[in-house]
Amino acid sequence: MSTSGFEQSGSSCDGGEKSQYDDHMGLTHECGVFGCISSGPWPSQLDVANVISLALVGLQHRGQESAGIVTGSGESDDTFNVHRGMGLVSNIYNADNLSKLNGNLGIGHTRYSTQGKSELQNCQPFVVDTMHGQIAVAHNGELVNKNKLREDILKWGIGLSSSSDSEVITQILCFPPKDGEPSGPDWLSRIKFLMQKTPLAYSLLLMNGNEIYALRDPYGNRPLCVGKLVSPSDNEVEGWVVSSESCVFHSLGANLHYEVGPGEIIKLTQNGISVLGQVPRPDQGSPALCIFEYVYFARPDSVLEGQMVYSARYRCGVQLAIEAPVEADVVSTVPESATPAAFGYAAQSELPFVEVLAKNRYIGRTFIQPSKRLRQLAVSKKFGPLRENLEGKRVVLVDDSIVRGNTMGPIVKMLRQGGAKEVHIRIASPPIRHPCYMGINIPTPKELIANSLSVDEIAKLFDADSLAYLSLTGLVNSVQSGIATKNKHNGCSSDKEEESSLSSNEKSAGCSEYGHCVACLNGKYPVNIDW
Repeated sequence: MSTSGFEQSGSSCDGGEKSQYDDHMGLTHECGVFGCISSGPWPSQLDVANVISLALVGLQHRGQESAGIVTGSGESDDTFNVHRGMGLVSNIYNADNLSKLNGNLGIGHTRYSTQGKSELQNCQPFVVDTMHGQIAVAHNGELVNKNKLREDILKWGIGLSSSSDSEVITQILCFPPKDGEPSGPDWLSRIKFLMQKTPLAYSLLLMNGNEIYALRDPYGNRPLCVGKLVSPSDNEVEGWVVSSESCVFHSLGANLHYEVGPGEIIKLTQNGISVLGQVPRPDQGSPALCIFEYVYFARPDSVLEGQMVYSARYRCGVQLAIEAPVEADVVSTVPESATPAAFGYAAQSELPFVEVLAKNRYIGRTFIQPSKRLRQLAVSKKFGPLRENLEGKRVVLVDDSIVRGNTMGPIVKMLRQGGAKEVHIRIASPPIRHPCYMGINIPTPKELIANSLSVDEIAKLFDADSLAYLSLTGLVNSVQSGIATKNKHNGCSSDKEEESSLSSNEKSAGCSEYGHCVACLNGKYPVNIDW
């Protein structure tokens, strides 16, 4: 691995540039992708654009800077309908512009950039013309070899109009296979070529003509799952959806049907879904789903690897109480992603869980503040102490992570001003010591507080009575002990024709495969990093 001399302010889901950081809320969100295709005869009665917009609201926690939707009728000469904008999904889409996004299939994206400019030209999905018509691409992750790929594309004589990794992906997909396409467009070969060019990190949706392709990088660093849209009146299948997280399915009337395995390529058509194959990892190593999907990113009601995220976080809290007990009166949390861990800690400690911080949900994220002082002052705008719950109490405060350490100090000060007798900080993940190159906004090593101060020194800096982190072994065991591997990939096909198109290997692909990327915790990356 080569990372010497590399300085970055953070990674991104698709390229960008931003060093401010929402420390007390945990790590910076990624991006979210979503696709929908209607079943049966077209034109469909299913309002595809509305389904996508509702889903993007459900994925809003993964990105709040911009959003986009692309739809199509599925006709061979179709021109896609596109509407993208800056800001929250609810501010971008209304009845008027959604009515212009009519179609039988579509994909959407909600974005948070950390290393590229937050501007309209970087909004996804990207749409380009190819020799086989238009394609639209939505991407979550960051290409670890993006600089080399950009150089290759420029050498091929192709210009790039944005700083987004997603445009790089789109341009590579435009290249025809080496053997040509004598029988028409061969998107499977194009996709495999892309996946062989870059090992990670991405969950990707590609829409072309009358079909949607969904794929994960061979290491499975970013999550992706498929759902079945069912009519509430007659239980008939209305369509198929694919999403970064399963948490959106319930609100759409969809059921989680299939978790896309590492390296798998899925095709969605009006007739159903099928697994087209699985691209192997270059080194035959283990899968590497980002473990912080469990710690922080994913919504607690999402299902990953057959288990609910909430349950994994709860077990982390239980293990944290086993590893770092302390005499106290109450257990509480920094709302909200650490709340399940706090419940687990309280249950194991046989202490009451009590809210000590009231959250103002209408205050903007503190990472966008331009200075350290403003980020710290923003804490008092976002939280207020619940004095009656604090007065004279020894409080265990559970949070999901500490990164720069800018805001935990002000939170402890707030609790003490509210009457807390003691404040013991417990973190439901290990110290973060290394940057991420796969799409997470983790600062340079020198900015990470765990690299400059000992645990006791950090506690003293925060004016906390004690501080303890969950061990790496404790985190990994808490996550992996609940993974349900059996039958995870059964029943992918929706009809006999597609069932017969799957080989026995493809049907069982990934059924017992799991593994997690913990590079930001131990510096061991899934692939060699050479920037």
